[in-house]
Amino acid sequence: MIIAEFSIIPIGTKTPSVSKYVKAVLKELEKDGRIRVKPEVMGTIIETENLEDLFKAVKKAHNSIFGLGVKRIVTEIKIDDRRDKKATIESKIRALR
Repeated sequence: MIIAEFSIIPIGTKTPSVSKYVKAVLKELEKDGRIRVKPEVMGTIIETENLEDLFKAVKKAHNSIFGLGVKRIVTEIKIDDRRDKKATIESKIRALR
């Protein structure tokens, strides 16, 4: 299982608030039944079975911001691809407790 965190930063918007962009990303990602999505305060966590689904999801999210008229975007991705045992968002949280 792959767990990734990503954030998309729209540059050159008229307002410092990014909530409308985050909502657009979440709406786009929720259409995909192959991934699990968990919004966080500084980024979004995605859980997928493979890298292809991860990159497709991030690409959709990235392009959804361009669809709102933004002309420049910075997207950061952090990937945890563990192959020695199954890891999920919940198992990682349980390990911290």
